[in-house]
Order: sequence, then structure tokens, then C-alpha cells
Amino acid sequence: MASEVAGSVAEPVQCPVCFKDFAASEINAHLDRCLLNNDSCPTSTSKDENGPPLKKPCISSEASSPTVNTTDSSDARKGTTPSSPVFSMFQTNRNKGPVQSERNASLSNKPIASTAVSKGIKRHSPDEMEAGKAMGQFGIDPPISNTLIKTPRDTTPVRALLNIDKPLAEKLRPTTLEEYFGQNKVVGKHTLLRSLLDSQEIPSLILWGPPGCGKTTLAHIIASGSKKRGTARFVSLSATSTSTNEVREVIKQAQNELKLMKRKTILFIDEIHRFNKSQQDTFLPHVECGTVTLIGATTENPSFQVNAALLSRCRVLVLDKLSVEAMGLILLRAVATLGISVLGEDLNDRIDQDELDSTELRSEPKVYIEQKALDTIAHLCDGDARAGLNGLQLAVQARVGAARPGQSGSGSTPHDIVVQEEHVKEGLQRSHILYDKAGEEHYNCISALHKSMRGSHENASLYWLGRMLEGGEDPLYVARRLVRFSSEDVGMADPSALPQAVSAFQACHFIGMPECEVILAQCVVYLARAPKSVEIYKAYGNVKASLRNHKGPLPSVPLHLRNAPTKLMKDLGYAEGYKYNPAFSAPVEQDYLPEELRGMDFFTWNPSDL
Repeated sequence: MASEVAGSVAEPVQCPVCFKDFAASEINAHLDRCLLNNDSCPTSTSKDENGPPLKKPCISSEASSPTVNTTDSSDARKGTTPSSPVFSMFQTNRNKGPVQSERNASLSNKPIASTAVSKGIKRHSPDEMEAGKAMGQFGIDPPISNTLIKTPRDTTPVRALLNIDKPLAEKLRPTTLEEYFGQNKVVGKHTLLRSLLDSQEIPSLILWGPPGCGKTTLAHIIASGSKKRGTARFVSLSATSTSTNEVREVIKQAQNELKLMKRKTILFIDEIHRFNKSQQDTFLPHVECGTVTLIGATTENPSFQVNAALLSRCRVLVLDKLSVEAMGLILLRAVATLGISVLGEDLNDRIDQDELDSTELRSEPKVYIEQKALDTIAHLCDGDARAGLNGLQLAVQARVGAARPGQSGSGSTPHDIVVQEEHVKEGLQRSHILYDKAGEEHYNCISALHKSMRGSHENASLYWLGRMLEGGEDPLYVARRLVRFSSEDVGMADPSALPQAVSAFQACHFIGMPECEVILAQCVVYLARAPKSVEIYKAYGNVKASLRNHKGPLPSVPLHLRNAPTKLMKDLGYAEGYKYNPAFSAPVEQDYLPEELRGMDFFTWNPSDL
């Protein structure tokens, strides 16, 4: 059998599902699409005497009469020689044989799609092709069948926005790297990853970045390129809803795919940090041997949330928050795809006079958006493309919905719709602040606040305090950190700093948010302006270093420093020779450190002196 296949590499290969002929290099990619399409079709209940039940092909909504290849049927009636017992995927015989004849006969009383006939492919008119392009323009997947479903000619971007069944961010997800904006450091033209993607040498990756920066989109772009070339299949899972058994099943399918079809499997795991340590260990041997190419996406620091063993087998790509310029390009691409016109600063140019003078009356209003509104979205979404696109969709939908049908007179041009800055602000409400109280951003912000106060920069201190409180941080957590700071960084330079911080903590405990925000702001400014001294902090650090680095058992407390509440203890020498300081009018010379540490000054001592 292997020799037969090797000898027919240059000949077309027949699909076992739709019985079409394809080049050997294209059959794998076609099988994925063909099997997926036929899974959604009902199966035939009719059964042949010598075979299993037959599956019906997808029925076109426009086919009104059966289209049967009469040549194949006549050949079947004349007794065409049956096909060889070799699996039909590897057959190169162009005749369909009795299998297709039986399928055509079982459907002789029902309309069938032209895809079931290899030589009877329907040619579409230019109007139908334009309709298909319009559907793709709004993110609507065109029918896979060769028989195109016609769309109403009055379908417009306005109506599509109102009836959209998915978020705009999902509909407009880029499919190529040319449409992927904002991550040039990672996938730019001269980067290592870009060259690997172009050569289809895809390594296992961990994509780490904030929400909406393009992690999932990049994974789908990688998968799209591999599927087009037929070099790999793509499986997408989410750690929030996937069990370990499901992962094992996918890996088992990947092993079979690699053995039978010689194709690797790209396994995309969204929110991979949601898997615990034992679940992540499931991927280790299969990523190691190359059964699957793992692409994980996470918003958490992989150093803490991903197993070190799995991390060493993957390349970590850090995706930055999208810049305002990148967000502007994304929004311009969105409005261009939706057919929305962008206006300049002058509101007088909002409607093109050529459109008003047009002799053809429009049945739907045209939608415009001000450039200032797009700029506002780009700034308020805080680098989150998903939030920006969905905010744009919400603002446009609200304006289109407010323009009730029938407002304009019959036969007149409908009033055009203009989306302005106030409409965008109303939809977004406030700035989209990235902050996770249990994640890395929590520790990043508190570290920035601490270092800003240490550097006596009161403006930066107030800013980081606002970032934390407006992001939903617990005010008592911030107050506790201020109490610590008052002793660690201010210390004896301003002893009243500690009572100030403790009072701020108590006040926050009494009244809570949002009233306590000004109390915390007052304490932060006080500590930022206060003189700084870390001598207490350093001295105690030296004490800890001395205890940790001491060789042998720790020295005993000197006898004269011990209490002697009993006669036995007095007989043993406890408290003997102790000088009670208040009883002397002059300073008392007395040793208080153990004999091994006499003369030690922890304020000037360096642990390296040991």
C-alpha cells in the first residue's frame, strides 16, 4: 500500500467525504474543513444491504431541484467496476464508483447541494460574489457550501451593528500579522519569532501580558498560518472550563494525528495559570517530545504561576500594553470595516454634500463618528483593545438605537447619525484601570508608592495611591504599609511620623471608603515630606545578620543581667553584681552584651566583617 501511495504522489487524491479531487499537499487541510462541515448535517437513516448508514450532504437553501451527475449514475447502472478495497483517501480513480451512485440514489427525491457533484460546480454571478464579500466585511462567515446564500441588498452597517451576535472585538479579530498592531517588539519584521513563524518552525510559547493586548489573537494568527499550509492542526482550550481528562483526550488525539497524518498539534491554553501544578505537569512529556506545541496565555507572572519545568520548555513572550497610537490604528480599522465615516474637528464637514445630492435615496441612515471620539476611546481604554472596540460598539449601538425608524418622512433621506465624544464617555463611564488586588500589579503599585515616598516625591506618591484606591485596593492594606514606612524610612528623623500613620489607620478603619481616601492622601504627603532615616532599619538588620551568621551555640545571658526571684537562683549567682542605674548619680559602667559580643556597635557594624 505504501508503494501505491508513493507512486501516486503527483496524481490527484480523492476526498472520502465529498469525492472531489485535490492535490496531495492540499488533502489534509481540505479534510479538516470537509469533516467539520459534514458533522453539522443530519445523517441518513437509510441503510444499504452491505454497508453502514449513509450520511447526507449539506442541503443548500437555494437548490430547488436535484442536480445529479448523470454520467456517474449511468456508469453505476452499467455496472462500473467497484473501487479497490484501499481507503478512498488514497485512491486516485476519478470514477466515484457504486458508493456515490448509492448516495445519489438515496437522495433522488430530495434536493442536494452542488458540492456533492465533482463536475457540476455552480458558477456565481458578480452580484452574488459582491454579496459574499459584504458578508465577510462585517465579520460574518460566508457559507462553506458552493451554493452561496444570498443576503438582502438593503443590509447595511447600521443594521449589522444592531443585530450583531458577537462582541465587536471578536468579530474584528485580526487574521494576519499585517493587521496585528502594537507588538512590534515581539513580532516585528526583523524579530526572531517572526522569522520562525514565516518558516513554520513554531516553538512552545507562554504569552504573558495584560488583558486585551493580543495574546489570544496572536495564537489564532499562528494557528491560521499553520492550517493554511496543512502543517498542523489547532486546538483551543480554556483552563477555566477544561478538566485534566479533556486535556489527556486532546493529547491522545494529537498522538494519533502525528502517527497517521504526520501533522503536529498546536494546543492553545487560555488562562493557563488557572491550572494547578499537577495539571500543568500533564503537558511536560508531550511538550518535551514534540507531540504538541503548547501556546499558553496568561495575565499573571509566569515565574510564579507556571511550573518551572514547563517554563523551561517554553519561550516566554512579554506583550506590552497597547499604546495610544496602536489603539488609534485598531479603531480606524474597525470603523473602516463597519463603513463608518470619520469626521474632523470641524462639525460642518460631518456630511458629504455629494451624498446629499445623490439621486438615490438611502433606506438607512449613515453613521459618522468624530475623530475626537476615537481619540477619547484610545486614551480611556488603557491599552485594552477589547475594551476599546466593545466601547465603540456600545456607543454606536446606543446612537443607532436612539434613531427610531420612521422619524423622517416617507421617501425622504433619513437623518444621519453622528457619534460624538460625550456619547463615548457615557459608554465607558471612567478610565479602564488595570489593577489586580491579588496579582502582580498589586505588588508593583505598592512598591512604586513606597519608593516614591522614600524619594520625597509627593506628586508621584499621590499618583500611585490613587492608582491603588481607584483600582479597588483595600484602604486598610495601604494604611498598614504606611505604618511600616513611618518606622522603616522615617524612623528617628521624625518620631511623630509613626503616630500619624497609626492615626490614619484608625481613621480608615472607622469610616472606610471613599471618605478615608483624603486621610490616606494626607498621611502619604506627610511621610513624603518628612526627613528620612533608616538607621533603625539597618541596625536591626545587622542584629538579624549577626544571629544568623553566629557560629556555634548562641552565648548565654550574663548572670548579672538575670532576675533572681528564688533563693536557689540567688545561690547560683543570678543578678549578682548588677548595678541599678537610678541609684547612681553618674553614668554606670556595666556590660550588657554577652562576652563574645562586647564592644559591638550594630549601627556601624557590617555583616561582611564576620
